[in-house]
Amino acid sequence: MFSSSAGGKKPPPQQEMVQVDRSDAATPFWRAPQRETPPPPKKTTNRDTGLVVGASYSHADMLRFDTLNVSGRPRTPPPASSAIHSSHPGRSSTTSPPAKTISGLSSPPLKSYMNFLSKTNDDWNVDEADEMYGYDDDDGDDFGLPSLSNMKRRTKRIEAQNKSGAGSALSPDDGDDGFGGLHMRRYSDSADIAIERPVSAYPLPKKNEGKILRPQYKEILRDPANALHLINHPSVPANALPKEVDAINSRITRINKFKKILQASTIPLSDLRALAWSGVPEEVRAMTWQLLLSYLPTSSERRVATLERKRKEYLDGVRQAFDKGGGGGGGGAGGTPTIGSKGAAVRGLDEAVWHQISIDVPRTNPHIELYGYEATQRSLERILYVWAVRHPASGYVQGINDLVTPFWQVFLGTYITDPDIESGMDPGQLPRAVLDAVEADSFWCLTKLLDGIQDHYIVAQPGIQRQVASLRDLTARIDAGLAKHLEKESVEFIQFSFRWMNCLLMREISVKNTIRMWDTYMAEEQGFSEFHLYVCAAFLVKWSDKLVKMDFQEIMMFLQSLPTREWTEKDIELLLSEAYIWQSLFKGSSAHLRGPASRNPSANFQL
Repeated sequence: MFSSSAGGKKPPPQQEMVQVDRSDAATPFWRAPQRETPPPPKKTTNRDTGLVVGASYSHADMLRFDTLNVSGRPRTPPPASSAIHSSHPGRSSTTSPPAKTISGLSSPPLKSYMNFLSKTNDDWNVDEADEMYGYDDDDGDDFGLPSLSNMKRRTKRIEAQNKSGAGSALSPDDGDDGFGGLHMRRYSDSADIAIERPVSAYPLPKKNEGKILRPQYKEILRDPANALHLINHPSVPANALPKEVDAINSRITRINKFKKILQASTIPLSDLRALAWSGVPEEVRAMTWQLLLSYLPTSSERRVATLERKRKEYLDGVRQAFDKGGGGGGGGAGGTPTIGSKGAAVRGLDEAVWHQISIDVPRTNPHIELYGYEATQRSLERILYVWAVRHPASGYVQGINDLVTPFWQVFLGTYITDPDIESGMDPGQLPRAVLDAVEADSFWCLTKLLDGIQDHYIVAQPGIQRQVASLRDLTARIDAGLAKHLEKESVEFIQFSFRWMNCLLMREISVKNTIRMWDTYMAEEQGFSEFHLYVCAAFLVKWSDKLVKMDFQEIMMFLQSLPTREWTEKDIELLLSEAYIWQSLFKGSSAHLRGPASRNPSANFQL
């Protein structure tokens, strides 16, 4: 079910080299919706206000407070038609005929505000025509960002037009699929969902960028504390300046403090939190996070058994959800499947949830090579789907796919000697046991995180609404001039801060900076649910001098493409320090956080 370990020659005993070439022999959970020919663009700007993506209201719907309908459980839009193919590894694959297309579906109409957002986001570069008109129903997320698959389709279409008479070696079809007459599909070798996907161009690391798997990875798998013995302190260069020597010695001292706490038979979490607030060295970050989230027990005697049990529980959940006849996630009464597609019904998958996850995962951190690999994307799909079916009150909501990536990246780095794994690191070449452990640990830590903010992702997302209203009131106390200017320009806080709350600022700062910020969040007992509000306030006020000179359009364009790409860890630490000041002044003081009685926009979207 999971990606197999790399083949080839056995490496020397002291290390194992992660090979860079990718094999298509194991591609679990491969799926792509087969799309209809996009209809001509519509000129109307009307939007179905009852439309709900996943289990959350879309961003555009949240802006229309007067028509927001929360009278029942949100409906996930019907997925595009898809062809089903199923097989088991080691057996010959068989394919079923393509499913009939769903009649009556059409591309979404022009979404003026969402297009405005997407055109101001630097992470995705697409043409206006594709962005504004006639894209398929799986292109663009709740924040108006175009999908990676959309860009890939257009690139392939252009290349196909430039190659006259070039045939496909994959799965050509003489019929016109609506994309320039080129119909390229590759069937999955998976025993699981196995719905066709467009051919994806996965990145290949350069030969000189291969990452080294720790020879002691089996001991680390058994108990993360074994990684503490492998920490090698950097040597001080002979020509180092006094300032550099102090920095190196300070880092060594800090690592030793963590090691002393983490190697105790019973770990004092209060001491660990105090030490983690100002940042955790990457050598000990994985174990520190697992302890702060209560995934690992503080007692070393129970750690090995707990890890084994929790990882087995997750893997059993994956088998139940995805294996043929498993009946996990979406079956009707008595285990009877209720899924529209034949193959998905056999497996009992909740097709609507799976459809949305399979759309969002390729859009996750598309600018980072690590998240473009097939093994990474299949792993994220499994984590998100199993979490969704175990939490039916919220189900999968766009934005949760971002929240799993810091865990996945940190835990993967535990088994690799090179700490920089964002490039040149194909997880598909790692041993299966390593991928299983990374995936299970990420799932349980994501679960712990979301348990504290689950009202962010239930119907109508009341947790986010409360935080947006609190951010507006807090800003008025911290910077009255900025708050009055935003009000004068008719800028509603939910127009820009909804994404800040839903994705915890992950679309505004890099993953590496997010990881540093989460060190502090985990050191706070209510870091994700409470301290994050003050971080957002400090983040907004940081741009006050520029914002007060802008009009509505300039403000929205600026806030949707903030100049944070070059931020370093020092910038994050300054932001956290400012947030701590605001929390010290205003936390628990309801009088300070009480907004003016004459203005209460949050009342327009109360449940």
